[in-house]
Amino acid sequence: MVLLGERGQGKTRLIRTIVGLLDEWTPVITGSEINDHPYGPVSVYGRNLVAEKGDDTPVTWLHRSERYGEKLATPDTSVGDLVGDVDPIKVAEGRTLGDPETIHFGLIPRTNRGVIAINELPDLAERIQVSLFNVLEERDLQVRGYTLRLLLDLLVVASANPEDTNRGRIVTPLKDRFGAEIRTHYPIELSDEVALLQQEARIVWDGHLGSPVVPNHLLEIVARYTRAVRESPQVDARSGVSARFAIAGLETLAASAVRRAAITGEPPVARVCDLPALVPASRGKVEFEDAEEGARAGGARPPAPAGDRRHVPGPDGRRGHQRPAGGLRRRAVRSRPATPPRPRTCSASSALFLASRRSWNAAASTTAPSPPASPPRRSSSCWKACS
Repeated sequence: MVLLGERGQGKTRLIRTIVGLLDEWTPVITGSEINDHPYGPVSVYGRNLVAEKGDDTPVTWLHRSERYGEKLATPDTSVGDLVGDVDPIKVAEGRTLGDPETIHFGLIPRTNRGVIAINELPDLAERIQVSLFNVLEERDLQVRGYTLRLLLDLLVVASANPEDTNRGRIVTPLKDRFGAEIRTHYPIELSDEVALLQQEARIVWDGHLGSPVVPNHLLEIVARYTRAVRESPQVDARSGVSARFAIAGLETLAASAVRRAAITGEPPVARVCDLPALVPASRGKVEFEDAEEGARAGGARPPAPAGDRRHVPGPDGRRGHQRPAGGLRRRAVRSRPATPPRPRTCSASSALFLASRRSWNAAASTTAPSPPASPPRRSSSCWKACS
């Protein structure tokens, strides 16, 4: 099966828990490279050993934690890494190339009778994906010119990003061979988001100031802040906002409380004044829809429109120095076509700040009575554009 989902949805963590469904101990033939079962060996080594010794075949018990293999699909992955290749050392020992025992098995056959995980499957080259066809369908191997019928008993689980088309794709015949396609998602309930933060964030450490204390209402604010960023129209929904965004934000909040405690001598307890530290620390984990927003957030200036004299630098380096004569300027203005006003957008920092304000207001409305209605205060044009 293949797990499809945006980044930071726990696909790898979910795959690793599948091993808990296997038997805790299982018998294998001692010395077998592909974990042959004593009652049904599939390799040449296992069949020859059982035929020679019969009931006296040495058996080893294998724990289920050793029946799991994982491979990150890096671009340099080869067919030999996954399936197998000819071992030149065994050939140099005197064996012929037609001997099946000269094959060095790859990661997939070595995980026989277990679970093999392939992370980021689209990063795998298409010719490497083709080598997995027989493994998924016929359950056998094809190594160079050898004819092998190894009836492998294993579960192949892959993970991929459904919208990530910049790095590669999963070939259609390989998609057809997967038995199930499971779509993952981010936590739906706010309580699940808070529980995830409490489980994964590392906010307890040893030090002369002691471990920081993060109150529950700040945990809820960080969780609401993450959900508000995911729902923001300025954020690219195809890449998603990882769960590591909230985890890193909570760890930054705790670190800010420890820093303030070291300066003031107070106990390291997180407060509302530590929340602004989340915005600069988490800005690099979000991808925005508009490319100009990221440029403005990084301090870059958008390119000047063609033909605009105000953006042409003069001899002294200042802009707007060169101006045509008055008559030419009037004629140029009259002949210039009317363009609609551009919509005013906010920067990346302002978008994240707006999301944090909304999450704080949502958390405050559930924990405290609502104050009397008052007109909103808008201090800048950027805040007007965001609201």
